Amino acid sequence: MESSRLQLVRFSLLMDDTDTHTYKPCSIPMRFPSDDPTVPTPTELSWINLLYGGIPSYRKHAENDTTVPDAASRAELFAQRYAKILEDLKKDPASYDDPVDISDEENAKAISLFENVVSLNDAIEDEGKRLENLVRGIFAGNIFDLGSAELAEVFSRDGMSFSTTCENLLPRPWIVDDLDALKMRWSKKSWKKASVVLIFVDNSGADIILGVLPFARELLRRGSQVVLAANDLPSINDVTYSELIEIVSKLKDEEGRLLGVSTSNLLIANSGNGLPVIDLTKVSQELNCLASDVDLVILEGMGRGIETNLHALFKCDSINIAMVKHPQVAEYLGSRLYDCLIKYKEV
Repeated sequence: MESSRLQLVRFSLLMDDTDTHTYKPCSIPMRFPSDDPTVPTPTELSWINLLYGGIPSYRKHAENDTTVPDAASRAELFAQRYAKILEDLKKDPASYDDPVDISDEENAKAISLFENVVSLNDAIEDEGKRLENLVRGIFAGNIFDLGSAELAEVFSRDGMSFSTTCENLLPRPWIVDDLDALKMRWSKKSWKKASVVLIFVDNSGADIILGVLPFARELLRRGSQVVLAANDLPSINDVTYSELIEIVSKLKDEEGRLLGVSTSNLLIANSGNGLPVIDLTKVSQELNCLASDVDLVILEGMGRGIETNLHALFKCDSINIAMVKHPQVAEYLGSRLYDCLIKYKEV
């Protein structure tokens, strides 16, 4: 896999464990030291099979690319090569990493819905209810994931209905449900005003545009500085640093505002990452410098907030927020598939 060109360093807001080395990025163990390195573990095998199941969806996206004259033949070639990679991984788990394929279609759809989503949020006068609606919006945006074969197929068949998704989230209590605790502290914490909030973002499309950005806009409106940390390199449909800059540029008006809210305190940072998960001992120096004054860290999405960093300890307040989209993760957590998780840790 292509690696980041940036020099990577340890994230400064991780609790200092130089002596104990207690920080482990992976929340769900894929293998143990006693496992045979030449044989995939049951967990690894389940992920390989999951990726294999996504091939028809990836191939369909590639076939529909009108910018490529021979899209159909290239898509078929991709499907064959990808299948071979996965078969090789079954024989040797250390063989490869998985490839990338993404389009701008979901971004365009989500941008067209942004104003309506924000207007509905702004119309909620009660601060706690507005926060809950924004949180539900993050879950609704996060549900679409090209890395989930089941969700990709549903999206392809039924299209994207953001409001319906918000209404049809699984009922509370969720598998980890600290929403009420967060609501109680929302208006009281030091990060209400003149604070810095760092959000590690996940997917492009509805996730970033209809989920995260309305939430970030609310923080900006309350007087916070917001840093959005995005991947350096593409991975599945994770939003990249350059892509996020373009998205925000399209959403801003001529005065640089997001529907009436100034973006002068909105920063977009390159995390240095190129995976759908993140190891916080390897982040860009730019991000680490921006983190020095952060009051709240938010890890959004299943890869960054559950599969990695669910148990990470920070020097500041933190929130893990994601939807459980894979059966393997649901089994590990003991949750329902498509359950929601919001973990708030106060220091």
